[in-house]
Amino acid sequence: MTSPVVAGAVIVRAGRALLIRRASPAGALLWSFPSGKVEPGETAAEAAAREAQEEAGVTVEPLVALGSRIHPATGWRVVYVACRLLSGDAHAASPREVAEVAWAPVGRLSGYVPGGVYGPVQEYLDGVLSH
Repeated sequence: MTSPVVAGAVIVRAGRALLIRRASPAGALLWSFPSGKVEPGETAAEAAAREAQEEAGVTVEPLVALGSRIHPATGWRVVYVACRLLSGDAHAASPREVAEVAWAPVGRLSGYVPGGVYGPVQEYLDGVLSH
């Protein structure tokens, strides 16, 4: 059995990244970018945008895939997609899945994400902060 492909929406606003706290942790992973399984016929970019809406109530425009990896905490293949926030106030839009949301300072993500942020995602976040 193959593990699911998951798309994660990397959304930044004013030096902060949008994170969600899962109602049920996935292994050691409690906080994450809005993310979920890529459905049949859907691209990772489309899935990232859909998950941002379903989990955090925000509308985003996918910009670019930042890379993919087998996530060390879940074993799932995750494709990270940088997204531009278009509208909406972030909130726990799916209480069954999401306990809370946070706009976490990019420099403090390690406090939310055990083991740190995936290298190419961190490089993107650092680049956004430097502009």
